[in-house]
Amino acid sequence: MENASDFVQVFDSYLDKGAYICAGFAVIVLIYHEFRIFQIKDYKAKYDYVNLHEIRYFWFAVVALILAVALYLNALAATISSTVFSSVETWFWVRTFFTMGFVVIAYFVFYSLVRIYYPRFVERRLEKLRNKPRISPAGNVMRKLTEAEEEAHLEADQFKEQQDVHSVDYDVWLDEKTGYKKIEKYESYQHVIECSECGYVTMKIDREEIVTPPTQSEAGILVKHYKCSYCNHREAKQVPVARLAENIA
Repeated sequence: MENASDFVQVFDSYLDKGAYICAGFAVIVLIYHEFRIFQIKDYKAKYDYVNLHEIRYFWFAVVALILAVALYLNALAATISSTVFSSVETWFWVRTFFTMGFVVIAYFVFYSLVRIYYPRFVERRLEKLRNKPRISPAGNVMRKLTEAEEEAHLEADQFKEQQDVHSVDYDVWLDEKTGYKKIEKYESYQHVIECSECGYVTMKIDREEIVTPPTQSEAGILVKHYKCSYCNHREAKQVPVARLAENIA
């Protein structure tokens, strides 16, 4: 029994330290993520980094905070063991059980919250990065062209890819003083929108089809089929496809 009591005492002595380490890890993860974004100068590169890593790093920080709170609560419980149970070992297993229960419940609760609510914040951040004015090598502020204006600046394969596979979208930025242009490619399938059924930002493109192919004389119609990962709601939206240019085969 003395060995068990010694183990509990040693274990309890590390609870506070473990809580601080986990909390510090959460802060470091968030700071590291923001520092990496700050280091990236190109807005498209920032966009890609945020799109790929933002939710993952945020979830790492949340898990670390859950562990920090669990360890801290366990440490507080350890200080009242003598007033609740005569056996230190019994109270150790009781509070360990409740701590594990707290971790499991908090994990699933926050997992749902991050999956349902945090994408809204990420999408707003991505939208700002996508529309942030670009600067040309000459130092001039570039203008983002409209879809109608993009046509003349895209290569034939790029234009066809955007028209035939609408999950691909191109932004064209133009320096009107020097004629320098920058073309950025975005993948629509990677993004979520608000579900009209449950109201959460958890709906993505599931598939899409061109029901009316565009011609050089008439616009086409694309149907996007969406599916919500939270409530499984499905819906379809029609998107007009611009007419083919005469120089596009």
